[in-house]
Amino acid sequence: MMMRINNSTKADIKEIFRLYKIATDFQKTRFTVHWPEFELELVENEINEKRQWKLEIDGRIACVWATTFDDPQIWEERNSDPSVYIHRIATNPDFRGQNLVAEIVNWAKDYAANNGKRFIRMDTVGDNTKLIAYYGKCGFEYLGQLKLRNSEGLPAHYDNATVSLFEIRLK
Repeated sequence: MMMRINNSTKADIKEIFRLYKIATDFQKTRFTVHWPEFELELVENEINEKRQWKLEIDGRIACVWATTFDDPQIWEERNSDPSVYIHRIATNPDFRGQNLVAEIVNWAKDYAANNGKRFIRMDTVGDNTKLIAYYGKCGFEYLGQLKLRNSEGLPAHYDNATVSLFEIRLK
């Protein structure tokens, strides 16, 4: 099995949105809060800025995610900490159960260190106990919940939301 992590390209956009739809459809069966339909411009900007990623297994996209070094509306005063923020992990159903978030974490440790960051951070909307436990198994510390004060400009699922916060402190 050949596994590679690279930046997504414009040629991947159709697959990225297919994986987002699959993830959203799954969320709708389990949770009251789910991802909205994301704007094409958002993903195109992430690709252009080299912040949209893909993990490929044997040449097939197994999962995608986005990164940023700035997330002030969610992380508020903690945003000043040198961090990489991971958003919108969407897994191809053909590759579920392969612990791909742990692979992303391993990659993110090097990525963060190479970019002078001391934290890897993620958030999820709501209080999904299974997801909280899973992220804990992947090395994240659960920091608790935060009621967002300002979600202007964020994707719709953040409107009036409470988020669960996670981080890994790098040495």
